[in-house]
Amino acid sequence: MASSALWIPSSSSSQNWEYDVFPSFHGKDVRKAFLSHVLKEFGRKAINFFVDNEIKRGEFIGPELKRAIKESKIALVLLSKNYASSSWCLDELAEIMKKESGQTVMTIFYEVDPTDVKRQTGDFGKAFKETCQGKTEEKVQTWKEALKGVATIAGYHSRNWVDEAAMIENIAAEISNKLNHLTPSRDFDHLIGMEAHMKRMEQYLRLDLDEVRMIGIWGPPGIGKTTIARFLFNQVSSRFQDSALIEDIKGSYPKPCFDEYNAKLQLQNKMLSKMINQKDIMIPHLGVAQERLRNRNVFLVLDDVDRLAQLEALAKNVQCFGPRSRIIITTEDRRLLNAHGINHIYKVGFPSDDEALQMFCMYAFDQKSPKDGFYELAHEITYLVGELPLGLKVIGSHFRGLSKEQWSMEVSRLRNNLDGEIESILKFSYDALCDEDKDLFLHIACFFNGEKIERVEELIGQRFKDLSQRLYVLEEKSLISFEKIVDYEYIEMHNLMAQLGKGIVRKEFREPGQRQFLVDYKDICEVVSTNTGSVVGINSNFGLNITEKAFEGMPNLQFLRVIYNPDHPNIISSSGPLTFISPKLRLIDWWYFPMTSFPFINNLEFLIELRMRSSKLEKLWDGIKLLRNLKRMDLSDSEHLKELPNFSMATCLEELDLMGCSSLVELPTSIGNLTNLPTLVLNGCSRLVELPSSIGNLTNLSTLYLRECSSLVELPSSVGNLTNFKNLSLEGCSRLVSLPQLPDSLMFLNAENCESLKKLDCSFCNPGIRLNFLNCFKLNQEARDLLIQTSPVKLVVLPGKEVPAYFTYRGYGNSVTVKLNQKPLPTSTKFKACILFGNEGKNDAISIYWDTTCVYTKKNKGCILLDNKGEHEERGSVSCCIRDKLDGFLYDFPIITEHLYIFEVKVEEVTSTELVFDFEILDFFRKTRKIKECGIIDILEHHVDGDEKMAMKMETSRSDTNIETQVRQRSYKKIFQGKFAYFKKRWL
Repeated sequence: MASSALWIPSSSSSQNWEYDVFPSFHGKDVRKAFLSHVLKEFGRKAINFFVDNEIKRGEFIGPELKRAIKESKIALVLLSKNYASSSWCLDELAEIMKKESGQTVMTIFYEVDPTDVKRQTGDFGKAFKETCQGKTEEKVQTWKEALKGVATIAGYHSRNWVDEAAMIENIAAEISNKLNHLTPSRDFDHLIGMEAHMKRMEQYLRLDLDEVRMIGIWGPPGIGKTTIARFLFNQVSSRFQDSALIEDIKGSYPKPCFDEYNAKLQLQNKMLSKMINQKDIMIPHLGVAQERLRNRNVFLVLDDVDRLAQLEALAKNVQCFGPRSRIIITTEDRRLLNAHGINHIYKVGFPSDDEALQMFCMYAFDQKSPKDGFYELAHEITYLVGELPLGLKVIGSHFRGLSKEQWSMEVSRLRNNLDGEIESILKFSYDALCDEDKDLFLHIACFFNGEKIERVEELIGQRFKDLSQRLYVLEEKSLISFEKIVDYEYIEMHNLMAQLGKGIVRKEFREPGQRQFLVDYKDICEVVSTNTGSVVGINSNFGLNITEKAFEGMPNLQFLRVIYNPDHPNIISSSGPLTFISPKLRLIDWWYFPMTSFPFINNLEFLIELRMRSSKLEKLWDGIKLLRNLKRMDLSDSEHLKELPNFSMATCLEELDLMGCSSLVELPTSIGNLTNLPTLVLNGCSRLVELPSSIGNLTNLSTLYLRECSSLVELPSSVGNLTNFKNLSLEGCSRLVSLPQLPDSLMFLNAENCESLKKLDCSFCNPGIRLNFLNCFKLNQEARDLLIQTSPVKLVVLPGKEVPAYFTYRGYGNSVTVKLNQKPLPTSTKFKACILFGNEGKNDAISIYWDTTCVYTKKNKGCILLDNKGEHEERGSVSCCIRDKLDGFLYDFPIITEHLYIFEVKVEEVTSTELVFDFEILDFFRKTRKIKECGIIDILEHHVDGDEKMAMKMETSRSDTNIETQVRQRSYKKIFQGKFAYFKKRWL
């Protein structure tokens, strides 16, 4: 009966309502008995209803009555046996059913069957027919439609109720509930995003179910759990017999609790007092509340629960409450909910950027957008607060009424300091942690926020026993969250939580050198200049001004990160190398390292990551270092690097990035010891002449990037030994002449712009391989034949001026027809398609980064095919692509002359004798590009008629390449439609 919607649109409040309820009834049937009790209950519940005692009834309802109907939120139609005997009632009903003001219509069927009302049968029908006598057909039809409409509205049936008083109580309660929804509370007018929360909560509440359900609202402090619970209580509580909102349970519960029984008793006293609206209630034992409520339909909100004992006292189990009861628990600790067997948990997410800005502006400006001149400051503050609703409220209120100059001063302070009110709330959860979990929290806040979980485990796993479990504890307590991006999980800590952690570290010791972590630029500079300190980690977002002795007094340093900032570049105050750096270092992440030689370190045994991007290093170290824990080395864009160290003892290395090391001439033969290396990045190593043959020992190597290695002449034949090799990128290797035999495991080969490439001393046996030889004009005929005729293959692109004779069916333009045998084809057959396209202007370039889809329709009835997504009937598809994009940058190489695009198509159970292939090329801007020729060959040759194989079917298509137009013109044929769309995944 009552709607389960938790959110009533604000449009309901835009109408100026005069009455809550307009009752429509037949007076003689119900006025003195049933209706009088209904109206009495309305009065008891403060429901304002329209009374028509002073209106003189006539043949037609007057304007006053019509106005009363329009100005009532709810129209209550009480249908009785003689209701239809009154034309006045029928006119009222017709006016009500217009619903011109969007009002709600409710029904009561009093001693009458809804079917009789709908069909005008029985005694109700007899009365209706008598009333219709002498009336126009239009009037009668209007009444019939009104009766039919009102009869379909689910309502109350008096015959289904033994106790009429109970029915009246329920009617009044439902109307009261509806009025609560139709009259939104002004207390929540300023709230942003609440509608979305309510819509998500509906799936957890399921008010339509009879079961007792407990629902958890879980999230970090300040996310808005209490606000959501209050709003929910305001929207829903009136639908229940009893309701109570118990706030701040955590704050009111004694700590430490020496008398748990008495503490539970006090909680139950408070709950029962609110539930039955009786002050100063005193219950003698813990069983009283359960006994009083076990048959009652209740809505109970328990806000800010932090102990299992609190739940045991207030909501021990579902048997404590009557059917359809709902118990809402807000908490920062998901483990409590799990321990109590609560499976319905709503995780409160952060608001969107737009919502966060609106929240801040509501408190700062009393409007949803920044005032003129404050836009950039408002955006920065929203970013600093990190979209936490509590922070947006506190900080927004703080800035309200301040001048722009004051705003600028306060923003500068906010960048490094947490507001006291916010800090006290957030720190509550931190204080409840054990010492080791607190230490882990500080490590994440100061150093590992936003890092992969796998990486964090490698770097600090030895310091924290059961690290995975400890991370889980922090996540359960809403201090961190886990975010999955592609195949990796990352640790995310809210900005304000991170600020809290950094503030705790600052307050531990007044002297920066005594702190565990240094994150403030001034503190770092002070400690580095004095060369003293027991620091474990330095995390600087600015460059450093250092001398060669900068780290001599830091023997405990384990984590060093210096991220480049153009406003604070790295400065070296002497010409010599760093004389000392801690042998305990596990991470060195220093962008734009300013020295030419690596810091002196006798022992690198603990080093796990070495990242020195864009450094001025010329070499690292001499001799063999014990690097048994080293997993990642990133020296990308170190343009002066000439020599790599010996990798003999770095057998655990999993990442080696040398992109842009343009002074590097050779790789050490010891690189063959990196048997765990899956990816080797050598892009832009323009002076690299050759690769050592030992590269064939990299048994786990999957991807090799050699883009723009413009001095590379050949690949070692040992590359053929790489059994796990899948991706080879050779774009722009302009001096590369030939390719050796490559592993059968290879999936992607990109030789784009290898302008000297002639020979392919290899074969391609992987049916899923993609081959890109764009602008490789010197390929000899043997290489070209290999690429054109290799089968099976997913995709090949190479230069060409015409579709080769290898393709038995060819056509000018974008269309070609294939004749098939009369006999049925097997379950599936394969075709190889070839498209010849060219540039359309002198400097024309096509972004060849395609997704090719072939769609065919059947002339004869046959099987129904689905595409890869199952979205369209009578459709098969093959997707392929060529890459012209690297690391987010689009490279559009001009296509100097024609190119061939060759791919395979699998066709399922085609029983017709003729297929027509139509092709279309769309560039990045969805512009149709010209197709010069196209060709088809049936790979399974014995399924094509032998006589027709010798003749080429040439069909010139119109210059208009609109596929849909051509399909309409040739609707009697089977159509293949190939579309090249911009392919959004990088082709390696």
